[in-house]
Amino acid sequence: MVLYTLYAKANLEGITSLSLNPTSDICISVRNSTHDQTREKIIVETSNLQEANVPDNEKHRQEHDHHFALTWNGDKTRSTIRLIDSSAKQAKKKNATDMVVREITLRDDGEYVPILQLECDGLEPYAFHPMGTEFMVIKNDGSKVDNVDLSDGEWSDFELSSGTSLIKNFESKFE
Repeated sequence: MVLYTLYAKANLEGITSLSLNPTSDICISVRNSTHDQTREKIIVETSNLQEANVPDNEKHRQEHDHHFALTWNGDKTRSTIRLIDSSAKQAKKKNATDMVVREITLRDDGEYVPILQLECDGLEPYAFHPMGTEFMVIKNDGSKVDNVDLSDGEWSDFELSSGTSLIKNFESKFE
């Protein structure tokens, strides 16, 4: 299993924090780590952790619980993705050298921040595609907005009571 981290950056105005909604599905593109094959815009369902199901005749290999699985052309085994739980309970179990994902804040202005981690076996993610439901923001006045659509790299909201809330220059990368 290889650990991949999704980093994101954005310029925030009138917003305290930008984060992934932990219950929203994510859309990514993946490539086979040993062959020249790709799958574009697959959906990883965060609420659907599937138990490993290795047939009796293949008990010599190990498969882990996963949120997504596929079999590449020419392969007999499944490649899998498992989302890493970033809750405080999981964070306590991690080594001091392990990175903990977090929200993007105003002080991160334009700097990449780790927002999601994936354990991958037999594939590697190379692109993240916002769908419009996976982000949420906390505005400066403390109000929360769900389903922030960053598919165009920008988002804005205006309310008389709190003024303009703006996200610009959203970008992401996997490492």
